Amino acid sequence: MAQQKTDNAYDGSQIQVLEGLEPVRKRPGMYIGSTGFDGVHHLIKEIADNSIDEAIAGYATKVEVVILADGGIKISDDGRGIPVDKHPKTGLSTLETVLTVLHAGGKFGGGGYKVSSGLHGVGSSVVNALSTTMIAEVVQAGQLYSIEFERGGTKVPFKKVGKTERKNGTTITFYPDPTIFKETVAFDYEWVVDYIRHQAYLTKGVYVSVHDERTNQRAAFYFEGGIQSYVKHLNIGKDVTTDNIFYVEKMVEDSMIEIAVQYNETYVEIVKPFANNVLTPDGGTHLIGFRSALTRVINDYARKSSLLKEKEDNLTGDDIREGLTAIILVKLPDPQFEGQTKNKLGNPEVRRYVDQVMNEYFSYYLDENPAIAKKIVGKALLAARARKAARAARDNVIRKGALDGLSLPGKLADCSSKDPSESEIYIVEGDSAGGSAKSGRDSKTQAILPLRGKVLNTERARLDRMLGNNEIVSLIKAFGVGIGDQFDIAGLRYHRVIIMTDADVDGSHISTLLLTFFFRYMPEIIAGGHVYLAKPPLFLLRQGTKKEYAYSDEERDAIIQRMIVERKDKGVKIDEGADLTKQAGITLLQRYKGLGEMDAEQLWDTTMNPENRVLVQVKVEDAEKTDAIFTKLMGDQVDLRKSFIQSRAKSLSLEDLDI
Repeated sequence: MAQQKTDNAYDGSQIQVLEGLEPVRKRPGMYIGSTGFDGVHHLIKEIADNSIDEAIAGYATKVEVVILADGGIKISDDGRGIPVDKHPKTGLSTLETVLTVLHAGGKFGGGGYKVSSGLHGVGSSVVNALSTTMIAEVVQAGQLYSIEFERGGTKVPFKKVGKTERKNGTTITFYPDPTIFKETVAFDYEWVVDYIRHQAYLTKGVYVSVHDERTNQRAAFYFEGGIQSYVKHLNIGKDVTTDNIFYVEKMVEDSMIEIAVQYNETYVEIVKPFANNVLTPDGGTHLIGFRSALTRVINDYARKSSLLKEKEDNLTGDDIREGLTAIILVKLPDPQFEGQTKNKLGNPEVRRYVDQVMNEYFSYYLDENPAIAKKIVGKALLAARARKAARAARDNVIRKGALDGLSLPGKLADCSSKDPSESEIYIVEGDSAGGSAKSGRDSKTQAILPLRGKVLNTERARLDRMLGNNEIVSLIKAFGVGIGDQFDIAGLRYHRVIIMTDADVDGSHISTLLLTFFFRYMPEIIAGGHVYLAKPPLFLLRQGTKKEYAYSDEERDAIIQRMIVERKDKGVKIDEGADLTKQAGITLLQRYKGLGEMDAEQLWDTTMNPENRVLVQVKVEDAEKTDAIFTKLMGDQVDLRKSFIQSRAKSLSLEDLDI
């Protein structure tokens, strides 16, 4: 709970100094991962996380972020304020020490923080080193202190400014250095809002806000329910099994364990494990403890309530986690993350803590809510039956050779190369376009798999039903990676999987159906950067003997204008009041309605030739948003999909989906 405390001493003796700051500007990637978009925004996390740590520790209730009109960013909190007394080791003010000395901070066991998201304690000084300007303002007991830096060096020395209305707090303003961040130094408002929203979910009772002075956009968040509100947010658009959310918050020794659980009627598991507000996407000991306890508790309940018969096998973890949405948040004094990126938690004791809390309190929850327990167990039993049916279906198609990589689909025109790194497969809409693609392709490296009609909507189908669909089986079989618990990305036969559909509504629908399949059942293929969308042309223009293709209305208009200017430059007189295209000798030869209207040569020239083609790589930048989009577009709730389409139909394209 983010409640202010004033009873804990916090002074220079709690700030430890480990080493100097010099390497940061020379090798920024070692400290922030990259110097592109992600690196610029990582600077925000380094500063804002310090403010959130004050809230986690109970000393701050408010964090405010302002994107300044002049390109900087200002982050403020009402916490204790960075200490301003003289540091016993450096002889500088503690504020200057924290901002100029690498590995100087209150997160190394000196008593400044019992729990923090910062493991390495390099954040503030790194941001200072990578900024053209940093201004730090600290308020303690109504007195304002400030210091200003330029590229890590002191520009305006530490000074006491005087009295202020604020009681306590820290404000850091900084401007990323464009000589370091050459790609961009502009902050993305949506990124900042998403980050701040997540911090609000994970720190219940803290008020966080964002104001973008460039556009005057504002957002503010306050979640008294914390991770319960987060679970509710993740289940928007999904039919929930129960409205009731299981929630527990329990202190075990020196660590706080917080868990929220709710089931929905999808077939997808969404479990987000956090340690000290840091998402650990690769899991770790807290996730292992949660999963083992969840499986044990539900099986025990199913046995003692006779929902699982004596001769029946125990439910598997996969059965139990189907449709599960859960947040696991552990707060501990000494997190041991694996790697600089903090993707996995390694503390062995945390597994025991989480297992203990989940085992005790989820057991109480099921016993006290028998109707809910029956629904949860019933859903798991249904998943178990579907799993057995899927296994039988898979065994059946394997016996028939349908999933055997040596027995490729009959309609697949494979490439001759056996090197996956140079091989690519075009998934083509329709036999007509498939025929042109087969004739026009480079048969050494390009394979063609034509699909008949629209593939199954896998958002609403379990694996057993999918394996009864010929088009889905053809995809699985062609890729060579298997499916379900047999999936293995190492078997991928083509390192570029290219979806090539018509540039119309039906083509976009087919592309979305295929992307749904990849996202839900083969996410590793997308994560590996293997999935692309081909972009076929819409128009063919001719001027004299010259022909040009246009891939959008805007590109068509630009080509026409260029052709008119070129004709004028050659001395051709053009009357501005008449038909300019006709005077310039421009003819719109074709408006392509589909790939099937192109012959093999045209399809090669425009869409398949690596020298000319336009491919859009599919990336998942935010899995949470992507999950919500697929739920809206492909899920069972028609009203959500209808409102989504109505609000965006005039402007939306597949590329606008941020996936």
